[in-house]
Amino acid sequence: MEHLHDHDHDHRREQIAEIVKTGLLIGLGLYFVVNIISGNLTNYINVRFSWLSYVAAVLFLLIGAFSALGLLNARRAEHDHHHDHDHDHSAISWGTLIVVAVPLVLGTLIPSRPLGAESVDGNVSITASSVDNMVLSIEPSKRNVLDWLRVFNATDDYATLSGQPADVIGFVYLEPTFGENQFMVARFTVSCCVADASAIGIPVQWPEAVEQGQWVRVTGVMETGDFRGDAAPILHAQAVEVVEQPEHPYLYP
Repeated sequence: MEHLHDHDHDHRREQIAEIVKTGLLIGLGLYFVVNIISGNLTNYINVRFSWLSYVAAVLFLLIGAFSALGLLNARRAEHDHHHDHDHDHSAISWGTLIVVAVPLVLGTLIPSRPLGAESVDGNVSITASSVDNMVLSIEPSKRNVLDWLRVFNATDDYATLSGQPADVIGFVYLEPTFGENQFMVARFTVSCCVADASAIGIPVQWPEAVEQGQWVRVTGVMETGDFRGDAAPILHAQAVEVVEQPEHPYLYP
């Protein structure tokens, strides 16, 4: 009698684990779908890899649906008294369920927003991680922050950039080490996902006050000057306009 009681108890635990597993799988699938529809997906990954999220959404929903179907069939079998108590259930462990639940809980509770000035850990880099000489063929006024840094890397003499027009969008980044009337117009680059994100920026000379983290459009010309004690290209702004955050706030190397 005690053996049957223990067996029924284990069976109920397996059923609860299966129900939780099914809910988590469907929940993860729906989480991907919501982020895809809302456009929040690009807050987490490079747009080039968006297709992986579509695949993940479909897989999670399909596996969750099959799991739910298995639960329904098991309930029917129990109702018909055909359930075999000696059947070996390969129920997923609670440890695995917790691991699967963590990203769903965090993603649900923590608002989705892109990285900004508050996420900068240390100095914003004024060098690009890679050099692309093709960027030299882009008209100066059409280069973004990453394009300009690649130009900086590909140029031996910054003086050759003097007088070139620039028109870039980024968030304001300020540090006490900057010179008077200086700030950086910055962006985050994302190669794969936000885990590998890095902050880059262009030094800007501008006499008026700007607000940390504010998205701005800066137009002006490049000149060589002193930035944090070193010679560097500095965007001498002719206009700084507050703008809305871009639909895709990250730049992709």
